[in-house]
This record gives sequence, structure tokens and C-alpha cells, in this order.
Amino acid sequence: MSVRNALALPILLGMTHAVAAQQSTPAIVEQPRPFGYVIGDLVTQRVLLTTSRRDFEPTALPPVQRVNIWLERRAPRIEKTSDGRRWLVVDYQLINAPQALTTVQLPAWAIEDKSGGERLQIPSAPISVAPLISTSSGADPLRPDREPSIIDTAPARANVLLWSIALAVTLAAWLGWLQWRNWLDSHNRPFARALQQLSHVDETAPEAWQAVHRAFDQTAGRVLQIETLPALFERAPYLQPRRAEIERFFAQSNERFFGAGPSGEPVSVRALCHELRRIERRHER
Repeated sequence: MSVRNALALPILLGMTHAVAAQQSTPAIVEQPRPFGYVIGDLVTQRVLLTTSRRDFEPTALPPVQRVNIWLERRAPRIEKTSDGRRWLVVDYQLINAPQALTTVQLPAWAIEDKSGGERLQIPSAPISVAPLISTSSGADPLRPDREPSIIDTAPARANVLLWSIALAVTLAAWLGWLQWRNWLDSHNRPFARALQQLSHVDETAPEAWQAVHRAFDQTAGRVLQIETLPALFERAPYLQPRRAEIERFFAQSNERFFGAGPSGEPVSVRALCHELRRIERRHER
């Protein structure tokens, strides 16, 4: 072996070890969206500097410069997110406008770690740039629409139908019960029952007068005579507007059953009961 070869061998071995020590690693990159740009827009790349082992410390950040006829790199910056990871953010600005829709490449580049043991490789990325004004006679080629994801709505529609039926049944049952309760309550009222009984007999018959007497007794909560009528108006003051007709009814009833018979124009029992039922219904509300 010559002296020259002997001296060159250690130099080559050292260079080999240096290259081997500096490992190239594909970077984790958030590339920009690949479409929808015009002149003046900013295009942003984000490179992850935090690895599972340690933080990557660049020896130098990419320089501010024009990288091709379309793009100019602006001042990069390092940002730290809420999860503690560090990102190198590099912005490119579009400085030219094509005459037709054109695909432009963000250049590939690399950064080295300060320790000299690692090198991150950032790959190129294509983006489409549109002209500000179309100069072609035909339509510009467009990026195809993204296919919408299909969502199975059958279970949701079945649940809506089921709960709608349950709601309708519940409302119908509640309304039915409310109507039945109101009907039962109204038909159990004293003058409502008396009016029903009057519909089956002549109003001059003793049974008609007795039915109205029972309605007065139930309203007052006691058996009434003409002398005890104040108890009725004390318990049911809403009957006060018809006090004169009620007193005349009791006076004629007393003459009818215990005297020589009614004197003067007889009271219309059915008309009086209708009026008292109207007042009774209004008081229920």
C-alpha cells in the first residue's frame, strides 16, 4: 500500500463515521391543504420538533428567501401547543398568479439538530393555485367534490316514530281523563243534577220543585227553609245576584206544599234552575 493510500484511508473512514452518525429522519409534517390558493395567500407548513425521546433543537431556521417563481418563504417561528409539543411553523406567500389552474410544489428541505446526530427531512407538497381572472374560454378544471359520508338514519327515525306514538298516546290519555273528570264533576254539581232531573218531568210537578230544593240543600250543606236562606248566601255568595228569585221560589214552595197554594205568577222552576246552573258553571272556572 502506498503512502498516499495509507493517508487517505483514515480520512475516508472518518467521513463515513460522520455521515453514519448524522441520521436522516422523515419529519412529522402538517402539510397545507392542497387546493384553493390565489396570489397573496399564505401557505403554512408545521414541523413537529418534539419526539418521544427529546426536543429537536435546529442549528438554524430556514432562511427568508424566494424559493421558486411562485413562493417566497417568510420568517419561520417555533410555537408550543397546550400539550407541550413544539412545532416549527414555516409560512410561504404566493407571489405570482398563473394564467390557468396550476399545481405548484412546496420545496423539500431539511434541518439539522444542534447535537449533530439527527437531520429532519421535510418532503415537498403540491398545492393548486388558481388565476385571479380566468382567461380560458372553457371551464377551469376543478377539484372533485368530496363524497359525503352516509349516515344510517333508520334507528333515529324509528326512535322518533316510537316516541311520537308514545307522546300522542300519553296526550290522548291525559286529555281523555281531563274531559272525563270535568264531565263527571259538572254532572255531580247540585244544579247540574237538578237540571237533568227536570228534563224528565214537568216543571209544575212536585218532583221538579223537590229536585231544585235538593240542589239548594246540597249547595248550602244543610236542609234549607225560607227562614234559613241566609246560610245559603253565606256559603255560596255567588248566588247573591239571584237572591230575589230564590226567595220567591222558597216562598211559593212553602205556600205550594204547606199553604193554600201559590199566589201570584208562579216561578218557572226550569228557568230558575238554568240560570243557577249557569252561575254554578261560571263559578267552577
